[in-house]
Amino acid sequence: MNIQKTVAASLLAASSLGTAVFAEATEMRCSHQLPPSHHIAKVIDQWAAEIETQSNGEIDVQVFGANSLVGARENIVSVAKGNIECAFSINPQWGKTLPVMNVTLKPYAVTDLETLAAWPGSEAASFLEEKLLEKGVQNAVWLFTTRMTAMTSKGAPLINPADFEGVKIRGLNPVADAGLVAMGAAPSAMSGSKVYEALSTGVIDAGMTDIAAAYSRKYFEVQDHVTVVPLFSVFFHGYLNPAWYNGLTDAQKAVIADAGAKAAVWAVDASEEASSAAPSQLEEMGMKVHFQTPEEEAAWKELMAPAFDASFGSATGEDGVKLLELVNQISN
Repeated sequence: MNIQKTVAASLLAASSLGTAVFAEATEMRCSHQLPPSHHIAKVIDQWAAEIETQSNGEIDVQVFGANSLVGARENIVSVAKGNIECAFSINPQWGKTLPVMNVTLKPYAVTDLETLAAWPGSEAASFLEEKLLEKGVQNAVWLFTTRMTAMTSKGAPLINPADFEGVKIRGLNPVADAGLVAMGAAPSAMSGSKVYEALSTGVIDAGMTDIAAAYSRKYFEVQDHVTVVPLFSVFFHGYLNPAWYNGLTDAQKAVIADAGAKAAVWAVDASEEASSAAPSQLEEMGMKVHFQTPEEEAAWKELMAPAFDASFGSATGEDGVKLLELVNQISN
């Protein structure tokens, strides 16, 4: 009987210990808008697993993709308010709230792979991280997503500036969309998760996304032409609630920093691989693919670049000037 009591007591103690250990795990709920098949969604999953592994389970990272926890438009506010601990957004989604985040959207300006690979840890990134903190979020990771833009359409391709006249196209935000307006288009800002439905129902005529997303989001089901353009670059960046982050131990913060550095490298490799594969994948699904020529690029740039400069400059002032200088220094 004494032996049975001892065993029972030991089991109870082990159960209590297990419960205590489980309770000590810090919950980290992360929201993003990407479908599971998107290459960056897979990088985010890998990043989450790296944090859990390195923290020995002290941080329990729960990833909710495809707007399953919070909608794309609500991610930033939800993290800032502390409703969730973590989220991912593309840099254009900061729009008017933090217009300097549009810096990588300057037409034909920030598409050099060396610059994009060196972005995490750069002075330009640090400058933006300080601005993000002022807006209520602690940046954790920069995931380069694309430097090749897909302009999709139905019935006829979008090749020359005149082709955009009156076309209702997916936009990003007022600052970034100035170039599209200069081409005669009528942009409507929406998150990537909303574009397929908008195209299928005729709310918009044309799509604009990264070339890999045109495939992963199945644009080929509702569009039949795509023009591939080295127009601008986009980052998905992960950010945390500052109060939650400050409650972590130094060791846990170091784990998140290290996982972020690794994920930044994974994202470059994954994005370049996805970008290379997507055009042929879209062709296989029946889309007619056109790669922009140097002459076409010059015609677009002549209209789009000055319009963006005026819009970005008006929205960002001295901060924008300083940031552009820092971006230029990355690859020099």
